[in-house]
Amino acid sequence: MGTIVVGYDGSAYSQAALLWARDEAVRTGAPVEVLHADEWPATAPPMVPLPLLRPDRTVSDVIEETLEHAVATVRKTHPAVAVTTRAVRGHAAAALIDRSRDAGMIVLGGHGHSVVAGLLGSVISAVSAHARCPVVVVRGMPQQDAAVVAGADGSALTAPVLRFAAGQAAARQVPLRVIRAAPERETPDDPLVAVRERFRGLTVYVEDTLEHPAAALARASAAAQLLVVGSRGHGPVAGLLLGSISQHVLRHAACTVAVVHRDRREVS
Repeated sequence: MGTIVVGYDGSAYSQAALLWARDEAVRTGAPVEVLHADEWPATAPPMVPLPLLRPDRTVSDVIEETLEHAVATVRKTHPAVAVTTRAVRGHAAAALIDRSRDAGMIVLGGHGHSVVAGLLGSVISAVSAHARCPVVVVRGMPQQDAAVVAGADGSALTAPVLRFAAGQAAARQVPLRVIRAAPERETPDDPLVAVRERFRGLTVYVEDTLEHPAAALARASAAAQLLVVGSRGHGPVAGLLLGSISQHVLRHAACTVAVVHRDRREVS
């Protein structure tokens, strides 16, 4: 697995994302990168000479201290986890999307409030829609024994969604619960067959639903520790893996949400 990149602004939400990424690194052995995007002068008053507004040394010191605190947080309890930092100038969403090109995963907090690099809803929406790797949005208190839930709609994205979800469930030693919005008989090339073959010790439950996908997934999230959906699906039941549904789930799910994208080789 590639590097786990955490969008970090020092808020409580980004700290929760950091801890989730730390635990994922323990499970997978992947390195962690803590990324801070300095968005100044986006909030500066207009028509003012911008160089006079920014105390560069002070801002740089604050960013450095913020990142050092993040590294210390990880190393205090898990010194074996490889963790590095990166500070970039630019909009948080653009920086994270660019970094996703060769990252293994992007991890964000459910909300943020920093005017310098807050991971606000618009950033989460943009990154989850346009990243080239899975994007995890951390929220809620994790239920350690709860299942991993995956949404499937029969599109080409169903396979990567199920692979990701099955890997997460197997690593946590919990069941995988698959909610299908396009019920059909399993065939030899069905992604579920491949998942069962690859993860032989994994318990997989399949539920076919006629309920609206957004409602079914949001309801299922109440009893899950991770909900996995896709982005840009075009299955027989349009919507489950489309942006509108994944964005709805990101806003309303009770647990952490992972948004899986097409294999980056398919969109290069």
